[in-house]
Amino acid sequence: MSSLLIPIVGVVVFVVIVVPVIVASFLRNVEAGTIRMVSWLQGGTVIYRGPGKSKEIPLLTTGTTISSKVINVDLDITDQTADIDDTGTPRPIKVRVLASAIVSVGDSDVLIRTAANRFFSKSDGDQLSTLTDLLSSSGRRAINLLTHDQLFSAKATPSASRSLLPSPVAVAPVVPVAPIRAHATTGMTAAEVAVIEDDDDPLAVIIRKACSRELTDLGLTFNSLNIKVVQSEVAESRRRQSAAEAQANADIVTAQQARRAKDAQLEAERVISDKQRELEQTKAANAALIAEAEAKKQTALGIQRVAELEATQIAQARADAERMRIDAEARANAEAIRITTVAQANAESIQKVNEAIKSGGESYFRYRQIEMIPQIAPMIAEALSKARLVTISGDSAEGGAAQSATSNITSVIQTVLAAQLVAGSGLLQQGDNTPEKADVRDNGRQAPAAVAPPAPPAPAAKTGFR
Repeated sequence: MSSLLIPIVGVVVFVVIVVPVIVASFLRNVEAGTIRMVSWLQGGTVIYRGPGKSKEIPLLTTGTTISSKVINVDLDITDQTADIDDTGTPRPIKVRVLASAIVSVGDSDVLIRTAANRFFSKSDGDQLSTLTDLLSSSGRRAINLLTHDQLFSAKATPSASRSLLPSPVAVAPVVPVAPIRAHATTGMTAAEVAVIEDDDDPLAVIIRKACSRELTDLGLTFNSLNIKVVQSEVAESRRRQSAAEAQANADIVTAQQARRAKDAQLEAERVISDKQRELEQTKAANAALIAEAEAKKQTALGIQRVAELEATQIAQARADAERMRIDAEARANAEAIRITTVAQANAESIQKVNEAIKSGGESYFRYRQIEMIPQIAPMIAEALSKARLVTISGDSAEGGAAQSATSNITSVIQTVLAAQLVAGSGLLQQGDNTPEKADVRDNGRQAPAAVAPPAPPAPAAKTGFR
Protein backbone atom coordinates (compact mmCIF):
# COMPACT_ATOMS: atom_id res chain seq x y z
CA MET A 1 0.00 0.00 0.00
CA SER A 2 2.83 2.35 0.85
CA SER A 3 4.52 1.51 -2.41
CA LEU A 4 1.47 2.80 -4.32
CA LEU A 5 1.17 6.04 -2.31
CA ILE A 6 4.64 7.28 -3.14
CA PRO A 7 4.12 7.35 -6.95
CA ILE A 8 0.77 9.05 -6.47
CA VAL A 9 2.30 11.81 -4.32
CA GLY A 10 5.10 12.23 -6.80
CA VAL A 11 2.64 12.70 -9.66
CA VAL A 12 0.62 15.27 -7.68
CA VAL A 13 3.71 17.26 -6.77
CA PHE A 14 4.84 17.21 -10.40
CA VAL A 15 1.47 18.44 -11.60
CA VAL A 16 1.05 21.15 -8.97
CA ILE A 17 4.60 22.48 -8.73
CA VAL A 18 6.80 21.40 -11.55
CA VAL A 19 4.32 21.93 -14.37
CA PRO A 20 3.52 25.60 -13.37
CA VAL A 21 7.19 26.33 -13.07
CA ILE A 22 7.82 24.92 -16.53
CA VAL A 23 4.86 26.80 -17.98
CA ALA A 24 5.94 30.07 -16.30
CA SER A 25 9.34 29.71 -17.85
CA PHE A 26 7.71 29.53 -21.29
CA LEU A 27 4.97 32.23 -20.77
CA ARG A 28 5.64 35.84 -19.64
CA ASN A 29 3.16 38.58 -18.64
CA VAL A 30 2.97 41.64 -20.90
CA GLU A 31 1.57 44.57 -18.89
CA ALA A 32 -0.79 47.14 -20.28
CA GLY A 33 1.03 50.04 -21.97
CA THR A 34 3.97 47.92 -22.90
CA ILE A 35 5.09 45.99 -25.94
CA ARG A 36 7.09 42.73 -25.66
CA MET A 37 9.43 41.86 -28.52
CA VAL A 38 10.60 38.21 -28.59
CA SER A 39 13.43 37.28 -31.01
CA TRP A 40 14.14 33.61 -31.89
CA LEU A 41 17.40 32.00 -32.88
CA GLN A 42 16.45 31.74 -36.51
CA GLY A 43 16.02 35.57 -36.60
CA GLY A 44 12.28 35.88 -36.45
CA THR A 45 10.71 38.45 -34.12
CA VAL A 46 7.31 38.21 -32.49
CA ILE A 47 5.70 41.31 -30.99
CA TYR A 48 3.22 41.04 -28.12
CA ARG A 49 1.12 44.05 -27.09
CA GLY A 50 -0.06 44.17 -23.52
CA PRO A 51 -1.95 43.26 -21.63
CA GLY A 52 -1.31 39.61 -22.50
CA LYS A 53 1.22 36.74 -22.48
CA SER A 54 4.35 36.29 -24.53
CA LYS A 55 5.78 32.90 -25.49
CA GLU A 56 9.42 32.66 -24.64
CA ILE A 57 11.77 29.70 -24.34
CA PRO A 58 14.82 30.23 -22.24
CA LEU A 59 18.06 29.84 -24.16
CA LEU A 60 16.18 29.96 -27.46
CA THR A 61 14.55 33.42 -27.37
CA THR A 62 15.45 36.99 -26.39
CA GLY A 63 12.79 39.38 -25.12
CA THR A 64 12.68 43.21 -24.97
CA THR A 65 9.94 45.40 -23.44
CA ILE A 66 9.26 48.95 -24.65
CA SER A 67 6.56 51.43 -23.62
CA SER A 68 3.55 51.94 -25.81
CA LYS A 69 2.30 54.95 -23.82
CA VAL A 70 2.06 58.35 -25.43
CA ILE A 71 4.88 60.79 -24.91
CA ASN A 72 3.93 64.38 -24.05
CA VAL A 73 6.47 67.01 -25.10
CA ASP A 74 6.11 70.68 -24.04
CA LEU A 75 7.32 73.13 -26.66
CA ASP A 76 8.38 76.74 -26.19
CA ILE A 77 9.06 78.12 -29.67
CA THR A 78 10.15 81.69 -30.35
CA ASP A 79 10.74 82.89 -33.88
CA GLN A 80 9.70 85.47 -36.45
CA THR A 81 6.83 85.36 -38.88
CA ALA A 82 6.96 85.75 -42.65
CA ASP A 83 5.17 89.15 -42.81
CA ILE A 84 6.10 91.56 -45.61
CA ASP A 85 4.83 95.02 -46.47
CA ASP A 86 3.23 96.18 -49.71
CA THR A 87 6.63 96.88 -51.24
CA GLY A 88 7.84 93.36 -50.57
CA THR A 89 10.12 94.36 -47.70
CA PRO A 90 10.18 91.76 -44.93
CA ARG A 91 8.55 92.97 -41.77
CA PRO A 92 8.81 89.98 -39.47
CA ILE A 93 7.06 89.95 -36.09
CA LYS A 94 8.47 88.10 -33.14
CA VAL A 95 6.10 85.39 -31.98
CA ARG A 96 6.24 82.99 -29.09
CA VAL A 97 4.28 79.77 -29.28
CA LEU A 98 3.63 77.51 -26.33
CA ALA A 99 2.42 74.08 -27.42
CA SER A 100 2.16 70.54 -26.29
CA ALA A 101 2.89 67.68 -28.72
CA ILE A 102 1.86 64.09 -28.18
CA VAL A 103 3.73 61.26 -29.95
CA SER A 104 3.69 57.51 -29.50
CA VAL A 105 5.13 54.33 -30.94
CA GLY A 106 3.77 53.37 -34.34
CA ASP A 107 1.20 50.65 -34.66
CA SER A 108 2.99 48.58 -37.31
CA ASP A 109 5.60 46.02 -36.44
CA VAL A 110 8.14 47.84 -38.60
CA LEU A 111 7.69 51.08 -36.62
CA ILE A 112 7.80 49.19 -33.33
CA ARG A 113 11.10 47.51 -34.28
CA THR A 114 12.44 50.88 -35.53
CA ALA A 115 11.45 52.64 -32.30
CA ALA A 116 13.01 49.88 -30.22
CA ASN A 117 16.25 50.12 -32.13
CA ARG A 118 16.53 53.90 -32.68
CA PHE A 119 14.49 55.67 -30.00
CA PHE A 120 14.08 53.46 -26.96
CA SER A 121 17.69 52.41 -27.16
CA LYS A 122 18.54 55.89 -25.83
CA SER A 123 18.25 57.04 -22.28
CA ASP A 124 15.13 58.87 -21.08
CA GLY A 125 16.82 62.29 -21.18
CA ASP A 126 18.09 61.72 -24.69
CA GLN A 127 14.63 60.59 -25.78
CA LEU A 128 12.97 63.78 -24.49
CA SER A 129 15.65 66.10 -25.89
CA THR A 130 15.45 64.40 -29.26
CA LEU A 131 11.70 64.86 -29.48
CA THR A 132 11.95 68.46 -28.23
CA ASP A 133 14.58 69.41 -30.79
CA LEU A 134 12.68 67.69 -33.59
CA LEU A 135 9.34 69.33 -32.81
CA SER A 136 10.87 72.75 -32.03
CA SER A 137 12.71 72.87 -35.33
CA SER A 138 9.54 71.90 -37.15
CA GLY A 139 7.65 74.61 -35.26
CA ARG A 140 10.20 77.28 -36.14
CA ARG A 141 10.01 76.36 -39.82
CA ALA A 142 6.22 76.54 -39.61
CA ILE A 143 6.34 80.01 -37.97
CA ASN A 144 8.75 81.22 -40.64
CA LEU A 145 6.28 80.13 -43.31
CA LEU A 146 3.22 81.80 -41.76
CA THR A 147 2.14 85.36 -41.24
CA HIS A 148 0.99 86.84 -37.98
CA ASP A 149 -2.66 86.75 -38.98
CA GLN A 150 -2.40 83.10 -39.99
CA LEU A 151 -1.02 82.21 -36.61
CA PHE A 152 -3.96 83.92 -34.90
CA SER A 153 -6.57 82.58 -37.31
CA ALA A 154 -8.37 79.30 -37.15
CA LYS A 155 -8.16 78.96 -40.91
CA ALA A 156 -5.64 80.58 -43.29
CA THR A 157 -6.92 82.72 -46.13
CA PRO A 158 -5.01 83.39 -49.39
CA SER A 159 -5.33 87.15 -49.05
CA ALA A 160 -3.90 87.08 -45.57
CA SER A 161 -0.78 85.21 -46.56
CA ARG A 162 0.67 88.18 -48.37
CA SER A 163 -0.74 90.99 -46.25
CA LEU A 164 1.44 93.10 -44.05
CA LEU A 165 0.42 93.81 -40.53
CA PRO A 166 0.49 97.44 -39.45
CA SER A 167 2.83 98.68 -36.84
CA PRO A 168 3.12 96.55 -33.71
CA VAL A 169 0.48 98.70 -32.05
CA ALA A 170 -2.04 98.33 -34.89
CA VAL A 171 -5.62 97.51 -34.03
CA ALA A 172 -7.21 94.32 -35.29
CA PRO A 173 -9.71 91.91 -33.80
CA VAL A 174 -8.18 89.13 -31.79
CA VAL A 175 -9.36 85.62 -32.45
CA PRO A 176 -9.00 83.46 -29.34
CA VAL A 177 -6.59 80.61 -29.85
CA ALA A 178 -8.07 77.32 -28.74
CA PRO A 179 -6.11 74.09 -28.50
CA ILE A 180 -5.88 72.64 -31.98
CA ARG A 181 -5.31 68.97 -32.62
CA ALA A 182 -3.34 67.76 -35.68
CA HIS A 183 -4.25 64.14 -35.99
CA ALA A 184 -1.93 61.54 -37.42
CA THR A 185 -2.75 60.35 -40.88
CA THR A 186 -2.14 56.75 -40.14
CA GLY A 187 -5.15 54.61 -40.94
CA MET A 188 -7.07 57.49 -42.63
CA THR A 189 -8.08 57.95 -46.21
CA ALA A 190 -6.83 60.80 -48.39
CA ALA A 191 -10.23 62.54 -48.26
CA GLU A 192 -10.22 62.48 -44.42
CA VAL A 193 -6.69 63.86 -44.36
CA ALA A 194 -7.69 66.69 -46.74
CA VAL A 195 -10.66 67.56 -44.56
CA ILE A 196 -8.46 67.63 -41.45
CA GLU A 197 -5.86 69.75 -43.22
CA ASP A 198 -8.53 72.21 -44.29
CA ASP A 199 -9.99 72.46 -40.80
CA ASP A 200 -6.80 72.41 -38.70
CA ASP A 201 -4.68 75.35 -37.74
CA PRO A 202 -1.97 76.09 -40.36
CA LEU A 203 0.75 75.97 -37.73
CA ALA A 204 -0.27 72.47 -36.60
CA VAL A 205 -0.57 71.26 -40.17
CA ILE A 206 2.89 72.52 -41.11
CA ILE A 207 4.51 71.14 -37.96
CA ARG A 208 2.86 67.76 -38.51
CA LYS A 209 4.00 67.61 -42.10
CA ALA A 210 7.50 68.82 -41.27
CA CYS A 211 8.17 66.36 -38.50
CA SER A 212 6.24 63.32 -39.74
CA ARG A 213 9.21 61.98 -41.70
CA GLU A 214 11.67 62.47 -38.85
CA LEU A 215 9.26 60.82 -36.39
CA THR A 216 8.75 57.91 -38.77
CA ASP A 217 12.50 57.45 -38.95
CA LEU A 218 12.43 57.08 -35.15
CA GLY A 219 9.53 54.63 -35.27
CA LEU A 220 7.09 57.17 -33.77
CA THR A 221 3.86 58.72 -34.95
CA PHE A 222 2.54 62.24 -34.43
CA ASN A 223 -0.74 62.03 -32.49
CA SER A 224 -1.64 65.66 -31.84
CA LEU A 225 -0.33 69.15 -31.31
CA ASN A 226 -2.08 71.35 -28.77
CA ILE A 227 -1.21 75.01 -29.27
CA LYS A 228 -1.65 76.55 -25.83
CA VAL A 229 -0.62 80.16 -26.33
CA VAL A 230 0.54 82.31 -29.23
CA GLN A 231 2.12 85.47 -27.91
CA SER A 232 3.35 88.60 -29.63
CA GLU A 233 3.56 92.29 -28.99
CA VAL A 234 1.02 92.94 -31.70
CA ALA A 235 -1.34 90.35 -30.29
CA GLU A 236 -0.81 91.74 -26.80
CA SER A 237 -1.54 95.26 -27.96
CA ARG A 238 -4.54 93.97 -29.81
CA ARG A 239 -5.59 92.04 -26.77
CA ARG A 240 -5.24 95.12 -24.58
CA GLN A 241 -7.09 97.22 -27.09
CA SER A 242 -9.71 94.53 -27.44
CA ALA A 243 -9.96 94.39 -23.67
CA ALA A 244 -10.22 98.17 -23.58
CA GLU A 245 -12.89 98.07 -26.27
CA ALA A 246 -14.64 95.26 -24.44
CA GLN A 247 -14.41 97.27 -21.23
CA ALA A 248 -15.65 100.35 -23.06
CA ASN A 249 -18.48 98.33 -24.56
CA ALA A 250 -19.19 96.90 -21.13
CA ASP A 251 -19.15 100.42 -19.69
CA ILE A 252 -21.45 101.58 -22.46
CA VAL A 253 -23.76 98.66 -21.80
CA THR A 254 -23.57 99.37 -18.08
CA ALA A 255 -24.30 103.04 -18.71
CA GLN A 256 -27.18 102.12 -20.97
CA GLN A 257 -28.48 99.70 -18.38
CA ALA A 258 -28.06 102.37 -15.71
CA ARG A 259 -29.83 104.88 -17.94
CA ARG A 260 -32.63 102.40 -18.60
CA ALA A 261 -32.83 101.68 -14.89
CA LYS A 262 -32.86 105.40 -14.17
CA ASP A 263 -35.53 105.92 -16.81
CA ALA A 264 -37.54 103.09 -15.33
CA GLN A 265 -37.06 104.56 -11.87
CA LEU A 266 -38.08 108.01 -13.10
CA GLU A 267 -41.08 106.51 -14.86
CA ALA A 268 -42.03 104.68 -11.68
CA GLU A 269 -41.56 107.86 -9.67
CA ARG A 270 -43.64 109.76 -12.25
CA VAL A 271 -46.41 107.18 -11.98
CA ILE A 272 -46.22 107.37 -8.19
CA SER A 273 -46.27 111.18 -8.40
CA ASP A 274 -49.31 111.03 -10.69
CA LYS A 275 -51.03 108.67 -8.29
CA GLN A 276 -50.16 110.92 -5.36
CA ARG A 277 -51.43 113.95 -7.29
CA GLU A 278 -54.66 112.16 -8.08
CA LEU A 279 -54.92 111.15 -4.44
CA GLU A 280 -54.33 114.73 -3.31
CA GLN A 281 -56.90 115.98 -5.82
CA THR A 282 -59.38 113.41 -4.56
CA LYS A 283 -58.65 114.44 -0.99
CA ALA A 284 -59.06 118.11 -1.93
CA ALA A 285 -62.35 117.37 -3.72
CA ASN A 286 -63.57 115.38 -0.74
CA ALA A 287 -62.46 118.17 1.58
CA ALA A 288 -64.32 120.70 -0.61
CA LEU A 289 -67.45 118.55 -0.51
CA ILE A 290 -67.11 118.19 3.25
CA ALA A 291 -66.56 121.95 3.59
CA GLU A 292 -69.58 122.63 1.37
CA ALA A 293 -71.69 120.23 3.41
CA GLU A 294 -70.41 121.85 6.60
CA ALA A 295 -71.20 125.30 5.17
CA LYS A 296 -74.71 124.15 4.28
CA LYS A 297 -75.02 122.72 7.76
CA GLN A 298 -73.84 125.97 9.32
CA THR A 299 -76.23 127.91 7.06
CA ALA A 300 -79.10 125.70 8.13
CA LEU A 301 -78.06 126.07 11.76
CA GLY A 302 -77.82 129.87 11.23
CA ILE A 303 -81.27 129.96 9.68
CA GLN A 304 -82.55 127.85 12.55
CA ARG A 305 -80.85 130.10 15.08
CA VAL A 306 -82.22 133.22 13.31
CA ALA A 307 -85.68 131.70 13.34
CA GLU A 308 -85.32 130.80 16.98
CA LEU A 309 -83.95 134.27 17.73
CA GLU A 310 -86.74 135.94 15.77
CA ALA A 311 -89.31 133.81 17.55
CA THR A 312 -87.68 134.64 20.88
CA GLN A 313 -87.47 138.36 20.03
CA ILE A 314 -91.03 138.44 18.79
CA ALA A 315 -92.19 136.73 21.94
CA GLN A 316 -90.01 139.07 23.99
CA ALA A 317 -91.29 142.10 22.07
CA ARG A 318 -94.85 140.98 22.59
CA ALA A 319 -94.16 140.43 26.26
CA ASP A 320 -92.43 143.83 26.50
CA ALA A 321 -95.33 145.51 24.67
CA GLU A 322 -97.79 143.83 26.96
CA ARG A 323 -95.75 144.82 29.97
CA MET A 324 -95.47 148.44 28.74
CA ARG A 325 -99.18 148.52 28.06
CA ILE A 326 -99.88 147.24 31.53
CA ASP A 327 -97.38 149.72 32.99
CA ALA A 328 -98.92 152.59 30.98
CA GLU A 329 -102.37 151.62 32.10
CA ALA A 330 -101.13 151.39 35.67
CA ARG A 331 -99.40 154.78 35.44
CA ALA A 332 -102.49 156.31 33.81
CA ASN A 333 -104.70 154.90 36.52
CA ALA A 334 -102.26 156.06 39.19
CA GLU A 335 -102.04 159.53 37.59
CA ALA A 336 -105.80 159.74 37.40
CA ILE A 337 -106.07 158.72 41.02
CA ARG A 338 -103.36 161.21 41.96
CA ILE A 339 -104.99 164.04 40.06
CA THR A 340 -108.32 163.23 41.62
CA THR A 341 -106.75 163.05 45.04
CA VAL A 342 -104.84 166.34 44.54
CA ALA A 343 -107.94 168.05 43.23
CA GLN A 344 -109.90 166.83 46.23
CA ALA A 345 -107.09 167.96 48.56
CA ASN A 346 -106.96 171.41 46.91
CA ALA A 347 -110.68 171.74 47.12
CA GLU A 348 -110.60 170.78 50.76
CA SER A 349 -107.76 173.24 51.41
CA ILE A 350 -109.58 176.05 49.65
CA GLN A 351 -112.69 175.19 51.60
CA LYS A 352 -110.73 175.21 54.81
CA VAL A 353 -109.12 178.57 53.90
CA ASN A 354 -112.47 180.02 53.14
CA GLU A 355 -113.83 178.72 56.41
CA ALA A 356 -110.83 180.15 58.24
CA ILE A 357 -111.35 183.50 56.56
CA LYS A 358 -114.99 183.42 57.47
CA SER A 359 -114.30 182.53 61.05
CA GLY A 360 -111.30 184.90 61.52
CA GLY A 361 -112.69 187.77 59.61
CA GLU A 362 -110.74 190.83 58.68
CA SER A 363 -108.27 190.35 61.55
CA TYR A 364 -107.03 187.01 60.17
CA PHE A 365 -106.67 188.52 56.72
CA ARG A 366 -104.65 191.39 57.97
CA TYR A 367 -102.54 189.05 60.12
CA ARG A 368 -101.69 187.07 57.03
CA GLN A 369 -100.91 190.26 55.14
CA ILE A 370 -98.46 191.31 57.85
CA GLU A 371 -96.78 187.89 57.74
CA MET A 372 -96.40 188.11 53.97
CA ILE A 373 -95.06 191.71 53.93
CA PRO A 374 -91.41 190.48 53.66
CA GLN A 375 -92.35 188.41 50.63
CA ILE A 376 -94.69 190.73 48.81
CA ALA A 377 -93.03 194.09 49.53
CA PRO A 378 -90.50 193.67 46.72
CA MET A 379 -93.24 192.54 44.39
CA ILE A 380 -95.43 195.51 45.28
CA ALA A 381 -92.58 197.88 44.78
CA GLU A 382 -91.86 196.39 41.38
CA ALA A 383 -95.52 196.54 40.44
CA LEU A 384 -95.81 200.16 41.53
CA SER A 385 -92.65 201.06 39.66
CA LYS A 386 -94.10 199.62 36.49
CA ALA A 387 -97.61 201.04 37.01
CA ARG A 388 -98.61 204.28 35.35
CA LEU A 389 -101.20 206.00 37.51
CA VAL A 390 -102.90 209.13 36.31
CA THR A 391 -105.54 210.58 38.59
CA ILE A 392 -107.75 213.31 37.47
CA SER A 393 -110.32 214.55 39.97
CA GLY A 394 -112.46 217.59 40.02
CA ASP A 395 -114.29 216.83 43.25
CA SER A 396 -112.45 218.40 46.09
CA ALA A 397 -115.14 217.32 48.56
CA GLU A 398 -114.05 213.65 48.42
CA GLY A 399 -110.39 214.40 49.08
CA GLY A 400 -109.24 215.38 45.70
CA ALA A 401 -106.56 213.67 43.56
CA ALA A 402 -104.42 212.63 46.50
CA GLN A 403 -107.14 210.60 48.01
CA SER A 404 -107.91 209.01 44.73
CA ALA A 405 -104.24 207.95 44.15
CA THR A 406 -104.04 206.47 47.61
CA SER A 407 -107.14 204.44 46.95
CA ASN A 408 -105.70 203.16 43.71
CA ILE A 409 -102.42 202.09 45.37
CA THR A 410 -104.35 200.33 48.09
CA SER A 411 -106.33 198.52 45.44
CA VAL A 412 -103.12 197.38 43.75
CA ILE A 413 -101.62 196.13 47.00
CA GLN A 414 -104.79 194.23 47.84
CA THR A 415 -104.71 192.63 44.42
CA VAL A 416 -101.06 191.53 44.85
CA LEU A 417 -101.78 190.20 48.35
CA ALA A 418 -104.73 188.25 47.10
CA ALA A 419 -102.71 186.83 44.26
CA GLN A 420 -99.90 185.88 46.65
CA LEU A 421 -102.33 184.27 49.01
CA VAL A 422 -103.90 182.35 46.16
CA ALA A 423 -100.41 181.29 44.89
CA GLY A 424 -99.37 180.24 48.37
CA SER A 425 -102.51 178.19 48.73
CA GLY A 426 -101.69 176.27 45.46
CA LEU A 427 -104.71 177.27 43.47
CA LEU A 428 -102.56 178.60 40.64
CA GLN A 429 -100.59 175.28 40.39
CA GLN A 430 -103.39 172.84 39.84
CA GLY A 431 -102.45 172.45 36.16
CA ASP A 432 -99.14 170.81 37.07
CA ASN A 433 -100.01 167.11 37.28
CA THR A 434 -96.58 165.56 37.93
CA PRO A 435 -96.38 163.65 41.18
CA GLU A 436 -93.06 165.24 42.09
CA LYS A 437 -94.38 168.83 41.85
CA ALA A 438 -97.54 167.88 43.64
CA ASP A 439 -95.45 166.41 46.43
CA VAL A 440 -93.36 169.58 46.50
CA ARG A 441 -96.48 171.68 46.73
CA ASP A 442 -97.91 169.50 49.40
CA ASN A 443 -94.68 169.45 51.35
CA GLY A 444 -94.01 173.19 50.94
CA ARG A 445 -97.55 174.18 51.69
CA GLN A 446 -97.89 176.19 54.82
CA ALA A 447 -100.86 176.41 56.95
CA PRO A 448 -103.85 177.32 54.89
CA ALA A 449 -104.74 180.99 55.06
CA ALA A 450 -108.03 182.50 54.29
CA VAL A 451 -108.16 184.22 50.99
CA ALA A 452 -110.40 187.15 50.90
CA PRO A 453 -111.58 188.51 47.70
CA PRO A 454 -109.93 191.77 46.86
CA ALA A 455 -111.85 194.79 47.93
CA PRO A 456 -113.16 196.82 45.13
CA PRO A 457 -111.41 200.13 44.64
CA ALA A 458 -112.93 203.13 46.32
CA PRO A 459 -115.08 205.09 44.01
CA ALA A 460 -113.60 208.29 42.95
CA ALA A 461 -115.19 210.94 41.03
CA LYS A 462 -113.74 211.50 37.64
CA THR A 463 -110.81 209.20 38.33
CA GLY A 464 -109.04 207.26 35.49
CA PHE A 465 -106.66 204.23 36.02
CA ARG A 466 -104.22 203.02 33.44
